Amino acid sequence: MPCAIDILKTKGSTVHWIAPTATVLDAIQKMNMHKLGALVVMDQGRVVGMFTERDVLTRVMGRMLDPKEAKVSDVMSSDIIYVAPMTDIDEISAFMQQRRIRHLPVISEEGDLFGLISIGDLNAFHASNQEMTIHYLSEYIYGRA
Repeated sequence: MPCAIDILKTKGSTVHWIAPTATVLDAIQKMNMHKLGALVVMDQGRVVGMFTERDVLTRVMGRMLDPKEAKVSDVMSSDIIYVAPMTDIDEISAFMQQRRIRHLPVISEEGDLFGLISIGDLNAFHASNQEMTIHYLSEYIYGRA
């Protein structure tokens, strides 16, 4: 069964991150520049949180904070929810649904960040696998296999 690392192999493991000391404005600009819904917050090579579009709406705008003044550390989600590289894709899907999260870091037992999986990445991976299955079934049915 496919796992988290398989999705990262397909999409790439580039992770956009920001320091907790950066301003919210810096984070928003970085997210806009790279068309991202979330940034991993890293401090000294370790994941310390997540900063998402939802954080901008609820924790920045909802509290009427100034994005130029507020620090990422003040508004990020510091309760880090993550999966291991070998976590099954069906488990990841269920986990994201249950926890109502759209971005999930993939972190090893040693704390190394492998990548970030979004709900869009998961859907694209499922769609790609379904296309292959349909192709193979079609080949089989029409005797071309």
